[in-house]
Amino acid sequence: MIPFSPPRIDDKICNEVVAVLKSGWITTGPRTKLFEKKITEYCGNKSTLCLNSATAGLEIMLRWFGVKEGDEVILPAYTYSATANVIIHVGAKPVFVDVNANDFNISVANIEKAITSKTKVIMPVDFAGWPCDYNEMNELVVKHKSKFVAGDNENQKKLGRILILSDSAHSYGATYNGKKTGSLTDISVFSFHAVKNLTTAEGGAVALNLPAPFDNEAEYKKLCVSTLHGQNKDALAKTQKGNWRYDIVEAGYKCNMTDICAAIGLIEIERYDSDTLIKRKHIVDSYNSLLKNDVRLELPVFETETKTSCYHLYPLRIKNATEAQRDAIMQHIFDADVSVNVHFLPVPGMTFYKNLGYNVTDYKTTCDISSREISLPIFYDLTDEQIKTVVNALINAVNKVIK
Repeated sequence: MIPFSPPRIDDKICNEVVAVLKSGWITTGPRTKLFEKKITEYCGNKSTLCLNSATAGLEIMLRWFGVKEGDEVILPAYTYSATANVIIHVGAKPVFVDVNANDFNISVANIEKAITSKTKVIMPVDFAGWPCDYNEMNELVVKHKSKFVAGDNENQKKLGRILILSDSAHSYGATYNGKKTGSLTDISVFSFHAVKNLTTAEGGAVALNLPAPFDNEAEYKKLCVSTLHGQNKDALAKTQKGNWRYDIVEAGYKCNMTDICAAIGLIEIERYDSDTLIKRKHIVDSYNSLLKNDVRLELPVFETETKTSCYHLYPLRIKNATEAQRDAIMQHIFDADVSVNVHFLPVPGMTFYKNLGYNVTDYKTTCDISSREISLPIFYDLTDEQIKTVVNALINAVNKVIK
């Protein structure tokens, strides 16, 4: 069976994890702090906080911005549930909007239509590793500054406009106008989950890139407290001689990254551009070469004059297929011992959100894309022979279903 997206676990990773275990320091410590610095250097943002997941990062930043009941957060209907769930967690209202037909990403025109005096945050999602239209979004929040009503939160007052909080879970290493994701807007949140391009097994990072008058390093230090029980000293600081006494300065959360996870990330970031992205690009180029002449398939875009993907997913679409036909094609592919997936089933169509009153048919492009999408396997150890097997399984399946 060809799997969908297993992590790359080699001797280099194993040796580094063993080194952490033997060091006697396995929770948040020197490796986590180094990993944060390496991310900041790579992305070109101003400061970075590593956490146990991207989901935790998104929720913490909504809370940092004082988002609460009565507030609205705009997000794409085409995303994973985590993007919407964190809005529910803080008591605010998710305002779903439709996406672009060409690249799966949130439509800036639809964002503009959805902005009200209750809008506090826009949460774009870099689907499949493809950056959203950040220049247009950054201009949009300035254009609608007069609509923004700051609550009693100091960060809202300081920013004085809608915050852009990017769900960049898929897009570590992607570029837009020569800049890396993480440095494209106010705040970006990465995922290092097991299936991501750069993994730490579980984990995420908040890339702070706030404009003046914010001091990003000062905000980082505050967030370190907020994400570790509100404790004013972390475990590493408390190990210093006589430095055991600490205080709880707020009712914080527990979502710090461990040095075990950071150790994996440090190996991954070291070889990301020189090895990982090169291999992933080879895989998508191979798929493109083998599939480009099949007029029944709509292939994803990975590069334009202004954007370059990080090749996280290969989301192709079957032209004019019904959802039932797509599902039948997938079953034939599974029967050929090849794993494929769908990214994503629309969040407004999920039971929890339907019960809140959302209607998935309000998002026509999202429904159309989702009903015809199939994600092909991409992972570091996928061989050229396996790529051909995947393509043959796909074509044979399409031949059986699409007459």
